[in-house]
Amino acid sequence: MFPTLDPLLHSELRLAVMSLLISTEEAEFPYIKEQTGATAGNLSVQLDKLSAAGYIEVEKTFKGKKPCTICRITPTGLHAFEQYVKALKTYLKPR
Repeated sequence: MFPTLDPLLHSELRLAVMSLLISTEEAEFPYIKEQTGATAGNLSVQLDKLSAAGYIEVEKTFKGKKPCTICRITPTGLHAFEQYVKALKTYLKPR
């Protein structure tokens, strides 16, 4: 029997965001948008879902007078991502 894959991370865009944040200390919204190819609206919705689950923290600040959104993965998010990868590997092993 295979383990259940975390449905929150099984979304292509949310998985891409988490993968990106794993490799960086933090990332600004425009960088995440550029790297994932997402629209601003869709990315905002997905970041909200990850934040609500405690997988990322979102800091809204300003650079001069321009709003700046910074995202960071949380320890909970890191653990969830590691468990997701571990579960996914069980699907890839030949039987």
